[in-house]
Amino acid sequence: MLKFYHAPWSRSSGILWLLEEIGAPYEMEIVDIRRQGGVDEAYRAIQPSKKVPAIVHDGVTITERAAITAYLADRFPDAGLAPAIGDPRRGPYLTMLVYCDSVFDPALAARAHGLTYESNDYSFGLFDDMVRYVERQLTEHDYAAGNSFTAADTQLASAIGYTMNHMEVLPEKPAFVDYMARVADRPANKRAAAKDYELAMATPFFQTQMASSR
Repeated sequence: MLKFYHAPWSRSSGILWLLEEIGAPYEMEIVDIRRQGGVDEAYRAIQPSKKVPAIVHDGVTITERAAITAYLADRFPDAGLAPAIGDPRRGPYLTMLVYCDSVFDPALAARAHGLTYESNDYSFGLFDDMVRYVERQLTEHDYAAGNSFTAADTQLASAIGYTMNHMEVLPEKPAFVDYMARVADRPANKRAAAKDYELAMATPFFQTQMASSR
């Protein structure tokens, strides 16, 4: 049994895409992170900060996107989404998985909230350094960890798509636009996007948001 704790249009959307890529059956439990009054306290037993995503697989709880992604890609190897241990591509793959969580996300959040700081002030470093690194990676390679699609792409592409196209904080670099075009037509990506849209439209927060924009 694989249970997936998810909030539509959130950091867990990349895991939804990954699950669609894997193709294994899963049960979804919606966590309304935007609910007035906050997430129910009982969820803290699953995720200590009441964040998404989280999964419970065969009784084992896994949190944090990088850990969930690595776990699922290794647990379901038939999907071919993770270089095996000993494969020279394994290092770049794990690097990008962790980079999305430990550098890309916090540097982006800091920029979005106008935080001014020096590189050594925070472990994730500067926003501009992050942008340069990701741009270089996607200029030199077709995908996050080389020239083949891996589970790392479900996380990097989800992050780039949201922060560049919706938040409009990540700059619209040609390398980013081309990369997003390369992953756009993957059937699993399309299935996940359709599911996420339907779930978002059933969420009170987004229903109110959509109504106010008409």
